[in-house]
Amino acid sequence: MVGWYETLDSTVIHDGWSRLRVDTVRMPDGGSARREVVDHLDAVAVIAVTDDEEVLLVKQYRHAIGRYLLEIPAGVLDVDGEPAEQAARRELREETQHDVQRLTRLTTVHTSAGWTNEQVTVYLGEGVSLLDQPVHDPEGEEADLEVVRLPLADAVDAARGGQLTDAKTVIALLLVADRR
Repeated sequence: MVGWYETLDSTVIHDGWSRLRVDTVRMPDGGSARREVVDHLDAVAVIAVTDDEEVLLVKQYRHAIGRYLLEIPAGVLDVDGEPAEQAARRELREETQHDVQRLTRLTTVHTSAGWTNEQVTVYLGEGVSLLDQPVHDPEGEEADLEVVRLPLADAVDAARGGQLTDAKTVIALLLVADRR
C-alpha cells in the first residue's frame, strides 16, 4: 500500500509467460477503481558498441505492433536469482553471436509503469567480438532475428528522428551518446 492506493482485491486472469491480474484499488477520493496489471519477469538489454563505433541491433518481429523493429538485444532473466549481468551477456550471445569484454550498467527503467511492473536493466557492452561458434541453433522468434550493424551516430539520429521507436533502444542510444 502506498498512501491511499491500497489494493482491496486482486484476481489473476491469466498466468503464463506473463501474468495478468485485475486489482481493485482504493483511490484518494475514497472510491475504488479497477487496474489491470501485467506482472512481468525482470529483463536486461545490451547496447554493444564496437571499436569502430557501430552498434549491434537486432531486427525482430513484434506481434503486438504487427511489424519488425530494430532493437538492442534483450531478454528476461531465465531463472530465479540469475544475475542481471550474466543474463545480459547470455542474451547478447544468443541473439547476435557476439560477446563483449566489458559490461557497464547504464540504468534500470520501468517500461510502462501504467500497466506493467516490467523493469529492464540496460548495459553498455564494449570490446565486442564475434563468437567462434553459435551459442545454439535458433528456434522460434530467434530463428527470425537479423543482426544489423549501424554507426552509433546514425543510430542516435534515427532514435532522435523517430525511426527507432523501441523504448529501451532509444534510452540506451541517448545515454551512450551523452557519454561520448
